[in-house]
Amino acid sequence: MTNTVVTALETVANAPEAAQTASVASSVEATSGWLSALTGIVDKVDGYIWGGPLIGGILATGILLTCILRFRHLFNLKNAFRYMFRTEEGTSGEVSAFGALCTALSATIGTGNIVGVATAIGYGGPGALFWMEVAAFFGMATKYAEGLLAVKYREITPDGRVLGGPFYYIEKGLGKNWKWLAAMFAFFGVAAGVLGIGTITQVHGITSAAQRFFDPAFDPGNLETGVRMFGTTYSLPVVVAGALVAATTALVVIGGLKRIAAVSTVIVPFMAVFYIAICAFILLGNISKITAAIELIVRAAFNPSAFTGGVVGTIFIAIQKGVARGIFSNEAGLGSAPIAAAAAKTNEPARQGLVCMTGTFIDTIVVCSMTGLAIVVTGAWEPSLGLKGVDITIDAFQRGLAFLGDGSAGVASGFLMTALTFFAFTTILGWNYYSEKCLEYLVGVERQGIVKAYRLVYVLMVATGPYLTVSVVWGVADVMNGLMAFPNLIALVLLSPVVWKTTKDYLDRRDAGATAG
Repeated sequence: MTNTVVTALETVANAPEAAQTASVASSVEATSGWLSALTGIVDKVDGYIWGGPLIGGILATGILLTCILRFRHLFNLKNAFRYMFRTEEGTSGEVSAFGALCTALSATIGTGNIVGVATAIGYGGPGALFWMEVAAFFGMATKYAEGLLAVKYREITPDGRVLGGPFYYIEKGLGKNWKWLAAMFAFFGVAAGVLGIGTITQVHGITSAAQRFFDPAFDPGNLETGVRMFGTTYSLPVVVAGALVAATTALVVIGGLKRIAAVSTVIVPFMAVFYIAICAFILLGNISKITAAIELIVRAAFNPSAFTGGVVGTIFIAIQKGVARGIFSNEAGLGSAPIAAAAAKTNEPARQGLVCMTGTFIDTIVVCSMTGLAIVVTGAWEPSLGLKGVDITIDAFQRGLAFLGDGSAGVASGFLMTALTFFAFTTILGWNYYSEKCLEYLVGVERQGIVKAYRLVYVLMVATGPYLTVSVVWGVADVMNGLMAFPNLIALVLLSPVVWKTTKDYLDRRDAGATAG
């Protein structure tokens, strides 16, 4: 895989290392002094935001909420999966609980599960997977609280549309004096969605994967083998894939939440099950190595240098990479998922909080674990191989499918291209909804003309994304995404007593038979 393709795929995983890699790989683009300087500034800000302050804040909030809830949310995990498919009678909302969950999962289950896990293990050793699971364990409490507060403080318009998310539980839960914090979250949400997290970086991942699979030998200097656009020659698969993604995005997002949820409830479960099945197939083929792999992961979590030949020298690096990738993967604490959770058809905030919590469980504890185990049992993580990012995952799949003979490389590459394409596409849909709701909060729900115009701008950004210089865009999108978390974390901590009171009330009523279980 070319460095360009690897960089494009890694950046979609929304990770600090990916942003840094992107800036290095894009140095050729930054030929002018001002662009180079701007890239350096953005990278520094990005590294600071996604360093200790944010990662520590998210992890600390998860631990706090877990203790406040007294683990009661975890004891109800089985019920949470039952609630996912049960519709309450006489409820308000726009989509089913399952539809709201799939909309949220569409933005979280993605390339972070494929590339992000590989990068975490590549930089932090096998022990990084252990810390990723730790982050997910406490992140389930965070996701639970986000879903609960989103439903509790949502607003429903006379025409049945639902308005909810961090901006509403900040304003209504903390009071009007905190509206500035809510507006800050909404502004960062719009910027993150339209500037890159939901548009440019995702379509770049799709088109780069398409070029690698269909036209790996493409030479931009050969005008006869490419398409000339905007003064540059592009591979035909890039042009075709970009146009198809833009057209499909337009057909879906212009239909609003219900169409996004309808598409997500088909694509997300199908691709998640398909991906898990392939990983399970690889693990079954290496079943004798699984016990040793788990032991390696746990032991390397506390002494990484002993298993990486000194490549990873401290436990801090293993913790940092694992926790950061876990957060990037499931988005617990960032405040995105509650925007979708607010639209669920339910009258019980705690019930939807439980459903929302399953998103973190599915995304990290299931999907990321499968990827990580496949990488460890096949030995694709070994530092001696010199692999990075998505190349680690590709190598793991090639080794796991080696029984196919010479065709294993093509099968692995084709499967990952398909997975990356669908996962990135659903992320485009999910972030359109998130950023659109943030915009509604800023301009007023009655100004639907602005919202419709925004949808067109969003589609236009997707259409032009493959042809833009993205070295700075990746960093800016990362920064905006990270800045969303700070207002949300403040609200979660200050509203934690409300979370406990609402949880206790619901569970007590349910156990007494006073509400549907």
